[in-house]
Amino acid sequence: MEDTLTTEFCLRMGRAWAALSRRLDSALGGHHGISFADYQLLLHLQRAPGGRLRRVDLAEKLGLTASGVTRSLLPLEKIGLVDRQSDPRDARVGYAIITATGSELVTNATTVVDNVSRAMLGAPARAQIEATSALLAQLAGTGQ
Repeated sequence: MEDTLTTEFCLRMGRAWAALSRRLDSALGGHHGISFADYQLLLHLQRAPGGRLRRVDLAEKLGLTASGVTRSLLPLEKIGLVDRQSDPRDARVGYAIITATGSELVTNATTVVDNVSRAMLGAPARAQIEATSALLAQLAGTGQ
């Protein structure tokens, strides 16, 4: 019984993630021309000290490989939302840095994400959101 319960939870979580991603991709694409994946990347950069992260750290935060982050950054770099920055002490270390345009866009896009999130979640109790959020952090291995 317990195995069925956990399996069903994971299946429902997968369906919920797919529905949420589609809805956010559509809303963000229509209003700001970016995907939800782009938004997450930009938000991590905006929240980072100095608006920059090493590519390897960004990959970890996003659950991507380093090459996956590089592929994600290229189109954002072409449209002026992020830049590259090298470490003057170590040429092997590369940083992704959010531009002023990227920071403004992610700030504006947060309103769209907030609205879609509220529409999809409804009004669950704060304790329910906190408990589910803690479980999702555990599954993601972040503890946050």
